[in-house]
Amino acid sequence: MRCAVAFVVKGYPRLSETFIAQEIRALEAHALDIRIISLRNPTDRSVHPLHREIRAPVNYLPEYLYRQPHRVWRGWRAARCYPGYRRALRAWLRDLWRDPTPNRVRRFGQALVLARELPREVAHLHAHFLHTPASVVRYASLISGLRWSCSAHARDIWTSPDWEKREKLAECHWVVTCTSVNRDHLCKLAPTAKQVELLYHGIDFKRFPTPDRQCSRYDGLTNGKLVTILSVGRAVEKKGYADLLAALAALPAELNWRFVHVGDGPLLPRLMAQAKASGLEDSISWLGPQPHDEVLRQYGKADIFALACRVARDGDRDGLPNVLMEAQSQGLACVSTRVSAIPELIDHGQTGLLVPEGDSRALCDALERLIVEPSTRVQLGAAGYRRVREHFSFEGNAGRLAAKFQLSLQGSES
Repeated sequence: MRCAVAFVVKGYPRLSETFIAQEIRALEAHALDIRIISLRNPTDRSVHPLHREIRAPVNYLPEYLYRQPHRVWRGWRAARCYPGYRRALRAWLRDLWRDPTPNRVRRFGQALVLARELPREVAHLHAHFLHTPASVVRYASLISGLRWSCSAHARDIWTSPDWEKREKLAECHWVVTCTSVNRDHLCKLAPTAKQVELLYHGIDFKRFPTPDRQCSRYDGLTNGKLVTILSVGRAVEKKGYADLLAALAALPAELNWRFVHVGDGPLLPRLMAQAKASGLEDSISWLGPQPHDEVLRQYGKADIFALACRVARDGDRDGLPNVLMEAQSQGLACVSTRVSAIPELIDHGQTGLLVPEGDSRALCDALERLIVEPSTRVQLGAAGYRRVREHFSFEGNAGRLAAKFQLSLQGSES
């Protein structure tokens, strides 16, 4: 009997995508039978505790086709016998004409392998991210005849061409996305607005318990006591760390502060060089990627959380960064930018501070205000904590998502 869902993800497990692990674990708790299909092999040195709780088996597709040619060959031989193979081939050739890249070829090869190696019990395909994973799932769906759905997030939406999003939305069964900004954009491209549903990732408060926060009363001026500014995120353009470093460099010399960064990313060496050139080297701790317990510990030690999100040159941008919700769940006063869906979480002056993207001067002023006004830090931190608790709990949304999968599985049996 077909009763399982195949979750197709870019890579697994990944520390930077624990929201996917959170979702899978919650769906398993709702009795959903899941098979994880990963397009890439794992690269992180450690895993989140969530990954150890997930029961779903993992199958890794060929990350590079030339490394496993016999597997791709067997996938092609098997796929040719499926009624939907010619339709999938035509769809892929149309896409390849418009996007003649090696990545497009790889997606079809992975889809051939996926269609052949799908466990017999799989009745539904689900892609996490609307770009590469959804392409593989779409071709595999056309080959196998199985329905598919998608969770759309951020980069996958804003760096994909409209023609591709429009065609995927026309073929998939349903889509969920994590911000109102995303939903409004996708609704304009979907056959019907009902096809796209808003489901915030939210916070699993069992993993982010009520903090025992001893808020510092230091004002960055008295007694030389340091105020700690924390940021958690990958060193990529859309996170705006170059802007944040420029803002830190512009802070008045008499202020006492330290900056702690958690995360990795390709721009990390460049940011370290920028910090050194700006004379910030001794005021910054670069911790690299850290496991969940250590991230929680850093939230507990910090006084301010900062994330200077911006729209990257290729259009990539954050949706609603999970780390902002995490920081608010720990009672931290947050400073961020008016990018994408961040204003859906942070109400400027009420539950945090927002500045225009790329405006390091405004960001500097916001940071200075929070450094020298401990009472404002306490007020904004408490208000942000209440808001995230009241409106961004994960549990309710997990139930809604489980219901969508259960309906899809029932429909596949009819």
